[in-house]
Amino acid sequence: MFRLLTALALCLFAALPATAQQPAYIQVEAQRTLTGAQNAARGYSARGVEDVAGFSIPGGWYAIVLGPYDGNEAARLLRGLRASGAIPRDSYVVDGSQFRTQFWPVGASLSSPDVPDDTDEGQQEADDAPETPVAAPDPTEIPDETLSQARASERALDRDEKRALQVALQWAGFYDGAIDGLFGGGTRRSMTAWQEANNHDATGVLTTGQRAELFAAYNAVLEGMDLQLVRDDAAGIEIQMPLGVVEFTEYEPPFARYDASGELDAQVLLISQPGDQTRMSGLYEILQTLAVVPPEGERNRTNRGFTIEGVNDRIHSYTSVVLDGGEIKGFMLIWPAGDDERRRRVLNEMQASFRPIDGVLDPATAQPDEDQSVDLISGLEVRKPLRDRSGFYIGSGGEVLTSAEAIAGCGSITLDMEHGATAAHVDEALGIAVLRPERPLAPPAVAEFQTSVPRLNADVAVAGFPYGGVLTTPALTFGTLADIRGLNGEEGVKRLSITTQDGDTGGPVFDGGGAVLGMLKPRSQQNGQVLPADVAFSVDADEIIGSVRGAGLDVRTTDTLAYMPPETLTLLAADMAVLVSCWED
Repeated sequence: MFRLLTALALCLFAALPATAQQPAYIQVEAQRTLTGAQNAARGYSARGVEDVAGFSIPGGWYAIVLGPYDGNEAARLLRGLRASGAIPRDSYVVDGSQFRTQFWPVGASLSSPDVPDDTDEGQQEADDAPETPVAAPDPTEIPDETLSQARASERALDRDEKRALQVALQWAGFYDGAIDGLFGGGTRRSMTAWQEANNHDATGVLTTGQRAELFAAYNAVLEGMDLQLVRDDAAGIEIQMPLGVVEFTEYEPPFARYDASGELDAQVLLISQPGDQTRMSGLYEILQTLAVVPPEGERNRTNRGFTIEGVNDRIHSYTSVVLDGGEIKGFMLIWPAGDDERRRRVLNEMQASFRPIDGVLDPATAQPDEDQSVDLISGLEVRKPLRDRSGFYIGSGGEVLTSAEAIAGCGSITLDMEHGATAAHVDEALGIAVLRPERPLAPPAVAEFQTSVPRLNADVAVAGFPYGGVLTTPALTFGTLADIRGLNGEEGVKRLSITTQDGDTGGPVFDGGGAVLGMLKPRSQQNGQVLPADVAFSVDADEIIGSVRGAGLDVRTTDTLAYMPPETLTLLAADMAVLVSCWED
């Protein structure tokens, strides 16, 4: 429980003798943030403590009090409540003379006394104000003020309250200056513009009621969010959460999952696990494979943490993780796309309130069950490509040959799930494409295309990824060369007697010595007929060489016919074959 230091308390409030003539309050707590104070007040009320109220006080603090009472009653209640443990033992009686805006109960009001303007009004500050919801009285209950009264009530605002007013004016679209709590010409002009737009007298000074109206509009976007401070002791995290739209579901280490509780498809994940920089780097990579983390968006990483923003036309997610004392902790907010104002306001609250506490999520919290899947990470679906195909290195810079069908309609392309690539050459007639990695790669093996005519019925092998990204290394499928032409005698195509799958498409077709005879074509119907499963075709090496060299790219060739043991050929295939993945965005 946050408490004012005794010295600060003595400066702000004077303990009162019990009198029946002057209203008195019992101050039980003070918080540095409005949201923290609202949660504290809500907690006392939930425990049955009566007459709970909350007020802003000088110095940027928020007081939680009980009252008002007369002095005798306040002193008596103070003794009884402290003895019962209902309130902290350092609670004390105050007269309320320093109270300003009342934030609890919501809709209550208290007139602010006229006080001199801040002595540091001219001092510049660079601190930005957090976009915390600012509770305000119902403007319909506040009488109109004269210009003189408006100036007096404005002088009663402290620096934080003035910053909050600038934030609200900025949100409303009337202010674009610094959030410094200084009401200069820019702030005055923005107040005038707001008054004109809302049918008020354009004085450049907002009345108490107008400020309440502005804050009511500012906070309306958070209605139904029910922001509350959640302390998850299992995860070791304390954070504000929109409990109006999410609720706790389960622990799936390293996540504590809070899934959507209503129509708004929002989700919060608390992240908690032991680890060091190496493990944090692994988490950074793994999180970006999740379906809830779209690939588009800003990424930032340091030795002490990282942030990941993911945006597409369906969702907008934000992840923040920190490493401290051997513990990796953070959170992820997943929000529907197109609802940016609420998302941003909720996110600001979560960022401002996030606090690691003792404890880390026990990896044994969740027991294995029948719902386990290689497509899930801690219960979350992994982002999957539109299709996976095969390819192979043909250049020393990491250039990859694959099927044109593999990259058709792709928003983005990856090699081996981690290297981005773009099409450097596409030959639709042959059905081939050359991909160039976004950053040069050093391939362990590069294809040598066979220029000699192979022998019919010779052994061949196709290297590829028949199961897509499920297997991390390519599989080698063996067969024979059935014909050096197509079914109708087509030149430039070889017919194979081999059983392949869609994921093998684009892979290299090896001869017995490890030279590349061609590239496996996608399976297709011939004249409306479905061919037997063991009939496949490859694009001839000579056709590939001509097309690629015609585009200004060089390839390696050989005319040597040799023999290579299957074990060695398998190792060569593992070094040369590449998983080519086509992504929606």
